[in-house]
Amino acid sequence: MDVLKLLETLHTAEKLKDTTRHAYTSGGRHESVAEHSWRITLMAYFLRDEFPEADMDKVIRMCLIHDLGECFTGDIPTFLKTAAHEATEEKLLSGWVSSLPEPYRSEMADLYREMDARETLEAKIYKALDNLEAVIQHNESPLDTWSDNEYTLNLTYGDDKVAFSPYLTALRRQLRLDSEDKIRKG
Repeated sequence: MDVLKLLETLHTAEKLKDTTRHAYTSGGRHESVAEHSWRITLMAYFLRDEFPEADMDKVIRMCLIHDLGECFTGDIPTFLKTAAHEATEEKLLSGWVSSLPEPYRSEMADLYREMDARETLEAKIYKALDNLEAVIQHNESPLDTWSDNEYTLNLTYGDDKVAFSPYLTALRRQLRLDSEDKIRKG
């Protein structure tokens, strides 16, 4: 990639460092989208042995790019995001991806299509990790940062995304126990 285009691309991606999510860190500050993306990527790295049949390098690439659309729209919590929000993000992200040089343009467009379809093992793993990381982060954050709906949401969020995998289902079960314990201790 031409160095100027590389720098332009990195400057766009840098916005995710300042784009905050609805979640808070264990220290009580808003988490950035970049931090969330980093941790689901780290999760994929550590789960390589759990999914020997999967192309985990592809999962890692999915995790790295999954929220780049939020460079343009900011983060909208899943329980507030509408179809209109999703369409706007898709349009802006697609325009940006199409401005990238090859082979990145095609590779990223293909990855986003695969991620949206959620039919491959790799796309299912990425989406499960995306949901599970949010639950983990909420379990780590101070309870007074939770919105009212998160007391229920943290007990069920991602259940449907992990159902394909006994390992991820066991992880989700443990996270539910952690959430229940956190809520009980108040």
